[in-house]
Amino acid sequence: MFDKNMIEKVYAQYPKKLSKARAVLGRKLTLTEKILYTHLHKEEAVRDFNRGVDYVEFSPDRVALQDATAQMALLQFMQAKKERVEVPTTVHCDHLIQAETGAQSDLKSAQTTNKEIYDFLATVCQRYDIGFWKPGAGIIHQIILENYAFPGGMLIGADSHTVNAGGLGMIAVGVGGADGVDVMVGLGWELLFPKLVGIKLSGKLSGWASAKDVILKVAGIMTVKGGTGKIIEYFGPGAETISATGKGTIANMGAEIGATTSLFPYDASMKDYLNHTGRAALIPAITEIAGDLSADEGVYENPEQYFDEVIEINLSELEPYVNGPFTPDRAIPLSKLRTEVEANDWPSTLEVGLIGSCTNSSYEDITRAASIAAQASEKQLKVKSEFTITPGSEQIRQTVERDGYLDAFKEVGGLVLANACGPCIGQWKRHSNDPNRKNTIITSFNRNFAKRNDGNPNTHAFVASPEIVTALVFGGSLKFNPMTDELVNENGDHVKLEAPKGLDFPPNGFIGQGVGFVETDDQAKHSAVHVDPNSQRLQLLEPFDKFAAANYKNLTLLLKAKGKCTTDHISMAGPWLRLRGHLDKISDNMFIGATNAFNDKTNSVKNALTGAYRPVPETQREYRNNNIATIVVGDTNYGEGSSREHAAMEPRHLGVRVILVRSFARIHETNLKKQGMLALTFADPSDYDKIREDDKFDIVAIEAMAPKKPLEIIIRHADGLTETIRANHSYNQKQLTWFTAGSALNLIRQKAMA
Repeated sequence: MFDKNMIEKVYAQYPKKLSKARAVLGRKLTLTEKILYTHLHKEEAVRDFNRGVDYVEFSPDRVALQDATAQMALLQFMQAKKERVEVPTTVHCDHLIQAETGAQSDLKSAQTTNKEIYDFLATVCQRYDIGFWKPGAGIIHQIILENYAFPGGMLIGADSHTVNAGGLGMIAVGVGGADGVDVMVGLGWELLFPKLVGIKLSGKLSGWASAKDVILKVAGIMTVKGGTGKIIEYFGPGAETISATGKGTIANMGAEIGATTSLFPYDASMKDYLNHTGRAALIPAITEIAGDLSADEGVYENPEQYFDEVIEINLSELEPYVNGPFTPDRAIPLSKLRTEVEANDWPSTLEVGLIGSCTNSSYEDITRAASIAAQASEKQLKVKSEFTITPGSEQIRQTVERDGYLDAFKEVGGLVLANACGPCIGQWKRHSNDPNRKNTIITSFNRNFAKRNDGNPNTHAFVASPEIVTALVFGGSLKFNPMTDELVNENGDHVKLEAPKGLDFPPNGFIGQGVGFVETDDQAKHSAVHVDPNSQRLQLLEPFDKFAAANYKNLTLLLKAKGKCTTDHISMAGPWLRLRGHLDKISDNMFIGATNAFNDKTNSVKNALTGAYRPVPETQREYRNNNIATIVVGDTNYGEGSSREHAAMEPRHLGVRVILVRSFARIHETNLKKQGMLALTFADPSDYDKIREDDKFDIVAIEAMAPKKPLEIIIRHADGLTETIRANHSYNQKQLTWFTAGSALNLIRQKAMA
């Protein structure tokens, strides 16, 4: 399945491209810089790019799409009038399977419910020579790590946790589907040249501490926006002691701190992983350039000279962390969790523990967690909370089942779910007699925003390693510390759990490789793709309208979002995932999770036409029907979280023209630009407080908009007073052509039809 010839071609060109970069830069290079400079687009001249300032075009080696994002990405690709994808691309069906009763029944239900979508994706993949992974095959990021990731490569994927592949030394970046389409049609991929963060790891993990605890600690240090516009490069003797899948876990959750991506230098753990996952054939080519799959000699010894920030972590001193609730960067050492729970009056009773997901579902993760379950069984302990297990791929599931680890979970009451995202993304039909009750769950997932897992804003979701989650379900409480506390078993005896033990690889090898992968058929490459015009789940796209200056005068305020406004708040997942291929229908979820700053309610805004408070989508549709252009105002790190471009396409589709915020998350800002939206930030963040509920806005001289030139905005208050504020933007000249054309796709279409 992996493209050996393509990878060997990358390696063959690597030394020459690197030599050219060194000649121009005249200095030692980090691993990040090596991969970036060896993947410059052919039309991008080699120069010393200014970090955090210069937009640069790259040529990724692969594109990956999951079934929720693939629908819109492929609908866009179809409009580009290409005969096949120009870069190896895969689609993975992992997002549309709802967790309810167990793996087999849930998968069967999904195959029936989503048949139209799966058939569409499979047909488009055959038509355009795209690799297709059927539902049940596994979670996209685990599949990528097992089959496609390779040291020194570059991957973009329409999912924010594409960064998982950094565990194998790739620059792997989550993007919106429109970015993926650019690369699929043969264009360059544009990225703001990142700043560099170096994280030096020393010592070695032991006891209850795991790779998950490294990134949980880093999240606490850097916060959810501390990595924005940055690539994190881990190094040091401690990094070499972490397995490749452990590295993947750390890279995966780098998305939670806003990092462009995270990666590790090539080492023995990566070589072992490639060998064990059927890619030993790559080792000779890797060995030839192994020295350049790490930073230049001397860089890691003097990191302050080469990185914009440096963080040091001693793994030998690291204890387990539990992060949350409601944000992945509230990092709490396990030893202090009881105190925090009591001080904040969080519900301490643990109702559900969930392990697995794209972040922690490797063989190592499963075996370590299963060792806790096996101990508990031997010590005659029973789970006190619901307990679910999500294998990352069919390869993992078959292997751990063969080796008896699934039985260890089942014996203590664990429920094995399908190899899919499930509860991690809100695809969870949770069993609860009161879906709105204040309660607590703990997961080994990556995100824990309010309503993320079960739609209940009162669910306090915490994040920890699989082994800590497993231990806590036997305690049934966040106040239980398995490192120090005893439990009382069925016989009334006091027993204590021992530290987990696991294996990096199965002694008898992996089984189930490639299960669920569908080869493309030469005959199918000439078939047509049809979409039923009456479909309730798929809708062919119509081009967005081109720029007109009149659309930026007398703008009505639709919403002033208060506090955290992630892409989940802008375009919820969960049951809405089924509509990802139908832009008009899914637009009925636009901003329904965002908090209105004027009434502290969600999905309730003042309709300027009637004065009544109504749902956001309904209000915006009425504005569109009356040709009223609108603006949305937001707070800091607006659009953090998932890469879903629907959060940009829905406002664009319904007639929102401007998003004005204190600051943007990287992926979402790019998505807005790609869809022809005007994305602005307050020059003075305190101007956010000047916005009133009945305000009207004029964007001054929008037709003269230019790179690095701030815009003026006239705010007209209902009492007759006016104020003028300044707004910044980050559009370069190319991005301005997207804006004037109405979207980046409009330009692609124009070129294809010329």
